[in-house]
Amino acid sequence: MSAPTHELVLELILDAPKEKLYRGWTEPELMKQWFAPKPWTTSRVEVDHRPGGASLIVMKSPEGQEMPNPGQYLEVIPNRKLVFTDAFVGNWVPKEGAPFMVAEINFEDAGPGKTKYTAKARHWTAEAKAQHEQMGFIPGWTICAKQLEALAQTL
Repeated sequence: MSAPTHELVLELILDAPKEKLYRGWTEPELMKQWFAPKPWTTSRVEVDHRPGGASLIVMKSPEGQEMPNPGQYLEVIPNRKLVFTDAFVGNWVPKEGAPFMVAEINFEDAGPGKTKYTAKARHWTAEAKAQHEQMGFIPGWTICAKQLEALAQTL
């Protein structure tokens, strides 16, 4: 199977075990500490980690503007994989407006205490992919992954 046409991919080797990185992705109080690229913050996290489970992550700009990101989990494999989308808002209820992406986060062993971290963003259209690139997918998601790595090293 070939890669989707409208996919962006970030691959990093992070200096933390996958179990700790996964905790960072699944525990709301931990997510608040790394999810938004600083100086942005994450003011609210609600997650139901199961296929069909809702998520709500609210990022806050340095000026105080809040940006809610509702979504739904499609696949959850503890310590290995998370797949989620903004196409639904929980229990398979479609969100209002056009969906933007499906995200897939993979955690693979990469040697003692290290993890191959792969983040994929799959978009419905070339325009959405281009918009995500212009928003700074690679630098933004890299900053967040490094913030996650630093947090995981303290767990």
